[in-house]
Amino acid sequence: MKEIKIPELAESITEGTIAEWLVKKGDKIEKGDPVVELETDKVNVEVNADYAGVITEILREEGDDVEVGDVIAKVDENGEAGGDQEEPKTEEASKEEKQESSNKESDSQKESDSEKEEPSKSEKKDSSSIKSKNGDVIASPAARKRARELNIDLSEVSPRDPLGRVRPEDVEAAAKGSSKKEEKKTEKKEATSEKTEFDKPVERVKMSRRRQTIAKRLVEVQHEAAMLTTFNEVDLTNVMKLRSDRKEKFIEKHGVKLGFMSFFTKAVVGALKEFPLLNAEIQGNELVLKKFYDIGIAVSTDDGLVVPVVRDADRLDFAGVEKEIGNLGKKARDKKLAMEDLQGGSFTITNGGTFGSMLSTPILNAPQVGILGMHNIQKRAMVMPDDSIEVRPMMYLALSYDHRIVDGKEAVQFLVRVKELLEDPYDLLLEG
Repeated sequence: MKEIKIPELAESITEGTIAEWLVKKGDKIEKGDPVVELETDKVNVEVNADYAGVITEILREEGDDVEVGDVIAKVDENGEAGGDQEEPKTEEASKEEKQESSNKESDSQKESDSEKEEPSKSEKKDSSSIKSKNGDVIASPAARKRARELNIDLSEVSPRDPLGRVRPEDVEAAAKGSSKKEEKKTEKKEATSEKTEFDKPVERVKMSRRRQTIAKRLVEVQHEAAMLTTFNEVDLTNVMKLRSDRKEKFIEKHGVKLGFMSFFTKAVVGALKEFPLLNAEIQGNELVLKKFYDIGIAVSTDDGLVVPVVRDADRLDFAGVEKEIGNLGKKARDKKLAMEDLQGGSFTITNGGTFGSMLSTPILNAPQVGILGMHNIQKRAMVMPDDSIEVRPMMYLALSYDHRIVDGKEAVQFLVRVKELLEDPYDLLLEG
């Protein structure tokens, strides 16, 4: 009988939630087949079988939280599909089991009699014996003593010794694991006790692991960063004109539409080169100034906001940026994002305008120190340099930044530079 365990997922991920079982008890599987979909803090991943055989037991249900190393199912390598019942025992095997049972009862009776007659000797015998009351557990005297001190059942301790002998360090590890489980039970009890009762009908829905992580991270950012937001507005007349003039040729040549995001991405990269502190992060007492431009693009999905990263955006042309954003957006909506798609961004752009937002203060995507918020495009009457009034497509921009390392002057100048590049997009085309 083989076990299916939760494998190492990524350096920063140690647990997840079972989202969906892809097999059921009695199913035949091959090595490498996906058996369960696991929801982690960032992405959904499939756990594959390490063995071929038949699923004989499923130990964890959908919605259960699991950690790396947890056993979630068992596989019989010699089983047959659909076989849930045990094979009938032969007459000889049945006799052997009866004989073993009789011997165990006899040994147990002898041990009981011995304890009644000589209690002090029984204690010594227990500390050096390789038998336990819970079964045939091989353990050193020191391990047995430590188990009694920590009130640990030796039959529940997993030995690391290849021969199966339990040592003191195994007991210590089991005690720590037990402690963690108790802590989790306490946390769940506390969470339950905090529930507010209502007089009117309500529906309680468990938060997904991703939503819990988003909530935790957003609160942490506001506690740890000195976050401020500065605003400006940009006239998108020239961007819209350029898109209108080039859209057909652009599609014919590159096979992708020329959208707004490529303009904003390239404008952000240009401004970051002039104001490098917006492309940095804090590590301890040091500033890490990044010499690369991996731009995170916030994407809304049914499970919450994710921020896949466009790598080396400074080296991509407009078509390259548009293709990469399109690919990442599709992967996000199809829940196909990999861990590497989400890690290592240096700056983030979020577009609330797609949902009609006029103005907002975006929250930093830690450990980054800058995030640009785009908003809805509205036609407004604007006073031109010659005092004439024209109707122009205007958008409010918001830059949230970490005031610990970015001063207000730099933040304002950064946003002004983004505005200038967008209002004269031909410079971006020449550079990009």
